[in-house]
Amino acid sequence: MSKIFRACVLLLILGSCGTRDSAAPRNLDNACSILTERPHYVRAFKQAERNFGVETHVLMAMIYQESKFISDNRPPHVYALGVIPTGRQSSALGYSQALDGTWEEYVDQRGGRGSNRTDIVDATDFMGWYMTETVRENGIPLSDTYNQYLAYHDGRTGWRRGTYRSKPWLVRIAGEVRDRAVMYDAQLRSCRQFR
Repeated sequence: MSKIFRACVLLLILGSCGTRDSAAPRNLDNACSILTERPHYVRAFKQAERNFGVETHVLMAMIYQESKFISDNRPPHVYALGVIPTGRQSSALGYSQALDGTWEEYVDQRGGRGSNRTDIVDATDFMGWYMTETVRENGIPLSDTYNQYLAYHDGRTGWRRGTYRSKPWLVRIAGEVRDRAVMYDAQLRSCRQFR
């Protein structure tokens, strides 16, 4: 019995030492720190860059804004009368905060049935796919982080209609995403583990 108990304790200790992507990385303001803490992200970002041409710093800035790099992130619950939970604000889930309908479109067109919004490889692939579709439909260059984010948040049709113009908070956030992408780009240029 004591051997089983010891084995269970050992597994518990080892399990607690592993990376838990359900928690945000420690230093979200440093791209190199994020990649050092989560080295499996590097492969995902490089793969999305190869497949779609979306640069890592842009993906990282958008993931920061959408989920703070928390794999199973969801929008908050909505409460009736302030106490009765009635569901969530939207169906967004994962690193990319992809909505159910948009994710299903991605799965049908590219990802396949095994794709998972809580997997960094699938999430970055989804974002690369979505952004290249935005280039095709709206002509927004991949390097235009500001407008790519507006189209990502409000949808490609919403961006064409200019729905973001009535949302000053979203315009401000798109500027913050653009600025974070510039910061991450400068950091990644000096980041040994990313070369």
